[in-house]
Order: sequence, then C-alpha cells, then structure tokens
Amino acid sequence: MKEIKLTGSEKILMEILWEKEKVFMKEILESYPEPKPAPTTVATLLKRMQNKDLVGFTLYGNSREYYPKVAKGEYFKEEMTSMIDRFFNSSVTQFASFFTSNSKLTQKELKELRDIIDQQIKE
Repeated sequence: MKEIKLTGSEKILMEILWEKEKVFMKEILESYPEPKPAPTTVATLLKRMQNKDLVGFTLYGNSREYYPKVAKGEYFKEEMTSMIDRFFNSSVTQFASFFTSNSKLTQKELKELRDIIDQQIKE
C-alpha cells in the first residue's frame, strides 16, 4: 500500500468526506468550520486529492458527488505506523512503554489495555 500523506487542509476536507461518506460541493462548503474557505480553494483541494487517488466522484449532470477513496481507519493506521517508525525506531514496545508512562491513564484504563493485549495473545 502506498503511503498516505495529507496536508492540514486536506485532513479537514477528508474529515468532512469521512463523516458524510458521499457529498456534493454545496454540502462540503456548509460543513466547513468558520472561517469557510472559498469554493475555488475547496475545488483545488478536491482536484489535488483526486490526483493523489484519495477522493473520487460520481457525475450527475453538471454536479459531482464526492466520496473518500481511503477509509479513515486505513489513514489512521498509516499515520500511527509512520509516527512509531519516526519517533520509536519502529518499536511498538517502545511506543507502548512511552504511552503508558506518559499518559494520565487510570488503573481502570491500564487494566482495559492489559485485557486487550491478553485477548490478542490468545488469538
């Protein structure tokens, strides 16, 4: 799988697409937080993201209904893998140690994490 890289502006647009699943330009613009970008800016972003094969569209007359071609979970997995590679020398163990030591996790949350790990070991 190719690496998925999104700029800050692209992430905002993808969040809208992931939430709506299929959406026309008018709905995209309405979904943006203030200050809303110009329609031409969003159109440029959409075109750039189509070129990256992140966004697709279905044509209905003169209108395009846009949809994400990358699932949010897939993107998140890529981001986490990239972060672990960069900051923890590709060591999930180092990441887990850092995360559990530096997060303000309650005993209950730590036990839940242990249960998740135990379940993965059993499978």
